[in-house]
Amino acid sequence: MSYKILFVDDEKTARETFKYFFEVRGYEVILANDGNEGINLFQNSKFDIVITDIIMPDKDGLEFIRELKEKEPLQNIIAISGGGHSDPTVYLESAKTLGAKAIFTKPIDLKQLLKDVEKLLAE
Repeated sequence: MSYKILFVDDEKTARETFKYFFEVRGYEVILANDGNEGINLFQNSKFDIVITDIIMPDKDGLEFIRELKEKEPLQNIIAISGGGHSDPTVYLESAKTLGAKAIFTKPIDLKQLLKDVEKLLAE
């Protein structure tokens, strides 16, 4: 069975790296550039995991998580952040309060992210 991941990040390199890393491991990865695009994709498809950056233009990751949780309260969400101009832990703790089940600071340890994805999928 192939699991479907929605990855939302405004950084092209992060999207491409993530997509390659997970696709070679058998996951289906759909990419979004920001929270608005992520919401549109989410409305038209079902995802096993949603991974979102926090600091993005237009609709940031916190707004995106809030909307996802309103639409699908049980959705597995992982939040990531480099923090922009401040400490990323502030944003990530807010994401956890909104319902993110795991948080990561950038640069992301992809092997640990994979472990957390596998753990969430096994629950």
